[in-house]
Amino acid sequence: MQELQRYLNHSKIDVVFKQNKDDFVVTEVPLYEFSGEGEHLIVKFRKKDLTTWDAVRIFSEHLGCKGRDIGYAGLKDKNAMTVQHISIPKQFEEKLNSFNHEQIKVLDVTRHNNKIRVGHLKGNKFFIRLKRVNLVDAKKIEQAVQSIATFGMPNYFGFQRFGIEGDNYKKGEAIVKGELKEKNRKLKQMFVNSYQSYLFNNWLSKRIEVSKLVDSFKAEEIYEKLELPIDIVKDMKKQEHPFKLIPGDLMSHYPYGKIFHIENLSEEAEKFFARDRVATGLLCGKRVKKADGLAQNIEKDFDVEIKEDGARRFAWIFPEEIETNFKEEKNWMELQFTLPKGSYATEFVAEVIH
Repeated sequence: MQELQRYLNHSKIDVVFKQNKDDFVVTEVPLYEFSGEGEHLIVKFRKKDLTTWDAVRIFSEHLGCKGRDIGYAGLKDKNAMTVQHISIPKQFEEKLNSFNHEQIKVLDVTRHNNKIRVGHLKGNKFFIRLKRVNLVDAKKIEQAVQSIATFGMPNYFGFQRFGIEGDNYKKGEAIVKGELKEKNRKLKQMFVNSYQSYLFNNWLSKRIEVSKLVDSFKAEEIYEKLELPIDIVKDMKKQEHPFKLIPGDLMSHYPYGKIFHIENLSEEAEKFFARDRVATGLLCGKRVKKADGLAQNIEKDFDVEIKEDGARRFAWIFPEEIETNFKEEKNWMELQFTLPKGSYATEFVAEVIH
């Protein structure tokens, strides 16, 4: 898989980051407050060294309920300490009282009217510890984090999306081209989704490359390199944000809202810089809006005919509640931040340390 463009320009920072229960902690942020009454038990629990599916299976076996009756909002990393919620039908309350497992600790139980569904979360709060960080690196990390606090970061799919070997997208591509058959419906979906994510990442990398060229070269030189009209390039150069919007981009209100085509480039760029809206990238497939004009000229290179439904994904996100804490005596840098659902903490780290 080709290396993705980073919008920050500092050199690589050589530190140690390992995903484990001590150095990587994820806490789910629910979409809404639970009502405290209803037909479903809401279990807040902490797990370590288990996937969400592992945890659901363990709860299911102990309670004697079917796995499909247990609801969860999102899948959490295995190589981490994670705090999340599941919903369980209330008739299993008595058995839940005797639940005990060395890798799972129940933190709280309340009730709610509805089963938790996938996607029913606002985002996730992360704690990450980087090790072997010297004083010079600590300063560089703090500067990089400050840039992310100011401008946000690319919403790349993380490596987790592409499987242990990092090549699930190749199987997805082969399935789309009719070169590979996969009978398992869930596996087929996973491989095709991985291919969609791969194309999105490469589109976003290309757009960041274009944005950096706009910042670095004169309008006449960019016209020769990219064949973008000089007047458009001049408008792009005026944009305060390092990710440059292009006529024809499909925008979305942020953090949620309607998708619409850009009409006034400079106005939309100002609203993007103010975090009111962001450009979206294509997850190609059926029944999905496409960019037009100059933006479509770039997007079309990453648009493949796929039988699955397509979607639009934020090209950019704005992490919140960002904190850094350098522990000089231990050579540790601790990072805390909150990301919207569907975004990857490992990409925050990748942007910081390259």
